[in-house]
Amino acid sequence: MCINLIRNPKLGTVGLPVSSTEVTIRDDEGNALPIGEAGEICVRGPQVMQGYWHRHEETKLVLTDDGWLHTGDIGVLDAQGFLKILDRKKDMVNVSGFKVFPNEVEDVIAHHPGVLEAAVIGVPDQHTGQAVKLFVVRRDPALDAAALVEYSRERLAPYKIPKTIVFVDSLPKSNIGKIIRKELR
Repeated sequence: MCINLIRNPKLGTVGLPVSSTEVTIRDDEGNALPIGEAGEICVRGPQVMQGYWHRHEETKLVLTDDGWLHTGDIGVLDAQGFLKILDRKKDMVNVSGFKVFPNEVEDVIAHHPGVLEAAVIGVPDQHTGQAVKLFVVRRDPALDAAALVEYSRERLAPYKIPKTIVFVDSLPKSNIGKIIRKELR
């Protein structure tokens, strides 16, 4: 399904597409997904790039022949056309075929009173393909992994529970304060 509406704020979303901009959510094969299903955000409109300068092969990876740009972001559209961004496609963890969005796990863990900051990555796992690995900066020095696993069990689906927990003094961040997950890999 394709949505083309005007902007209007809605809590928890990035809003509606600007005028003359289309947004669709697609699966890994490029098929449009129904409202409410998570997939890659694709956009098309007059302001969307026509390609990378002198980089035709890279352009083919992100831009379809009919002008749809694959953003690399995972999102979902609601019935009113509001877009919610869930995570980056390259950061998604695939546990036995189930999608785990790092931002979701990080948000849950960050609400624990003993946690200052949290970051999640996917790591190879012999049995499930990938597993959730959690990095935590403690607020409470007494916080241990067992407490976080128990906290996770009460709030997350079993496949989203971190298999490995590493306590660190700080998390790598960009100059604007965003956690750099690739440095944790």
